[in-house]
Amino acid sequence: MSFVDSLEPLVSVVISSYNRHDYLKEAIASVVQQTYKNIEVIIADDCSTESPKALVDAFQDSRLHLRINQKNVGMGPNLTSAFKLAKGKYVASINDDDVWQEDFLEKLVPLLENNPEVVVAFCDYYIINSDSTINEQLTEEQTKRENRAQLAAGIYQPYRKLALIDRAVFSSLANVIRRDAVNWDKLASDGADAGVFYDFYMTYLACRSGKAACYCPEKLAFYRVHEQSETMISGNKNAQAKIRKGKAAIFCYKTFSEDPLLEEFKPYFEQQLAHDNTTLAIGLLRVGQVDKAKLYLRTAIAKQKFNLRTLVALTLSYIPQPVARYFLGGVKWQKSSS
Repeated sequence: MSFVDSLEPLVSVVISSYNRHDYLKEAIASVVQQTYKNIEVIIADDCSTESPKALVDAFQDSRLHLRINQKNVGMGPNLTSAFKLAKGKYVASINDDDVWQEDFLEKLVPLLENNPEVVVAFCDYYIINSDSTINEQLTEEQTKRENRAQLAAGIYQPYRKLALIDRAVFSSLANVIRRDAVNWDKLASDGADAGVFYDFYMTYLACRSGKAACYCPEKLAFYRVHEQSETMISGNKNAQAKIRKGKAAIFCYKTFSEDPLLEEFKPYFEQQLAHDNTTLAIGLLRVGQVDKAKLYLRTAIAKQKFNLRTLVALTLSYIPQPVARYFLGGVKWQKSSS
């Protein structure tokens, strides 16, 4: 390490890993090839069926540290345990199927170093396919969906709306966080409940302080969408994925709605709670848990005005379940010919 490198603050990078070794190799390479050199890299493997030790050792990089769980604990707890081991002034994370541009840290870390009030520096990112090809259409749609399309470079304080309403801050890939801005014990205790939305919950913990975020509008990272990714699984007709997503979102939005610091956003959180109660109910209907589904649907109705999606799901909960699951995309129903 050069003298100049030694003056750079340490950044701890956590890479979550589970049974995707081909992609993991790309992810690690994109981190160790950063032009910003003062990093430690914690590869948090969530008990993959095959150990990634040989893959990690092949890099012959002393900055890499492999941590393997004795049993599968889920993405949130896996990452949180690794974050608690971090020694850096700043932390960042990347999934095993995602990639950074080589100047990702070089562009974002100075935004934190030069602005003590900033607790998170974030950027835009590309959507890539399984073969690493950039999907321009999905990239543009995602940037618009997360309200970065018209977002100017600069500092935003506070950034609660930007993070929790606009969803512009994507903490599992495209940002660097001041380590002491997050209550890691709180994240550890709630990580299992936050589930697949652990990164959203981490964003919440960081933005509660009322401090600032700094936006770099460059696309410095690549988010991979493929058949094994939670995005694709949750977006199709997989009932268990819908149940996981619904439970995690309900926990997050219930927590947000009860936080006095976020009182001004409570109506929005209540609407999201209604939507996610319906999401969970649809997943439960698909697996035949009708009585549980009805409870969530009634909660959804109580929290919102007229919503066709919720009313349709509630109606389907009262008709014969083979027919209902057919319409919900679950078990295929065929009318008997007898």
